[in-house]
Amino acid sequence: MIYPKLLQNLIDFYKRLPGVGEKSAERMALATIELNDEDINNFSKDIVDAKTELKPCKICGHLTENEICNICDNPNRDKNLICVIEDYKSVFSFEKVGNYKGVYHVLNGLLSPMESIGPEDINISSLVKRVENLENPEIILALKSSIEGETTTLYIKKIFEKKNVTISRLSYGLPMGAEIDYLDIITLDKALEDRKKISE
Repeated sequence: MIYPKLLQNLIDFYKRLPGVGEKSAERMALATIELNDEDINNFSKDIVDAKTELKPCKICGHLTENEICNICDNPNRDKNLICVIEDYKSVFSFEKVGNYKGVYHVLNGLLSPMESIGPEDINISSLVKRVENLENPEIILALKSSIEGETTTLYIKKIFEKKNVTISRLSYGLPMGAEIDYLDIITLDKALEDRKKISE
């Protein structure tokens, strides 16, 4: 070990973060210990506050500091247009596009019989309750093109097939198995604009 143990511990922690390799972790660790006391205290507090204060929105499941997220609470958003996504990270991707005016519903997972993940394990029941109180709603299924994504899409379609609900999905210009939060803004915007109705 060429670093003091405490510094190595910090490097090892940074390496656990997505997309951070050995060199980046070393630079981040060294930069961290060079912060002044005020900055390091603020940094530590921000981490603790984010972990303890952020929670799922009671309506859609997105991250929020309050009971209801700023999207669900926005009177200018179309509450009859619900984009169904796997996790809250995808919300940030769509919001960066800037053209979507509806709301979201975070499933917090996908159906996976192989991993024993069923409908009761993800946020589907609350979606059904939301839709029951809407007039002529549209559900946009923005799930990745994988076995789990397709299984979840078919399950949600089956739930609503005899109800007055339009169900569409992102266009198939997306790469197979692509994670929504890794797509570039132009691709995601086009996929949303060219969404296809699948309720028939």
